[in-house]
Amino acid sequence: MKMIIVTTVEEYKKEVLKIFKKAGIESFSGSDIDGYKSASPLLYTSSWFPSEKGGAASNLFFSFCAEEKVTEVFKLLKEFNEESETTNPIRAVELPVQRTV
Repeated sequence: MKMIIVTTVEEYKKEVLKIFKKAGIESFSGSDIDGYKSASPLLYTSSWFPSEKGGAASNLFFSFCAEEKVTEVFKLLKEFNEESETTNPIRAVELPVQRTV
C-alpha cells in the first residue's frame, strides 16, 4: 500500500479529480490550502495591505491505495504537466505505508 499526496492550484482541481478517476482511485481526501512561492522581502513590505495573505488558492489531495494506482496517477500527471503551458505544474509525492489499522 502507498500514500499519494497531490497539490495543485485551484485552476487544475477538476483535472486532478479526472486523473484520480482514470487511475481507479475512488477514495481520497482533499482540502483547500494557500500555496506560496518564495518572494523577495521587498515585495512583502511594498504591499499596500501587508497583513493580507498573498497565497494562491490551491488544493491538496491524498489517498491510500495500491501501488499500481499510484503508478498510473504519476503517468497521467506527467502527461498533463508536459502538455500544459504553466508555471504551476501539478505536484505529487508517493510515500510507503508500513502499517495500517
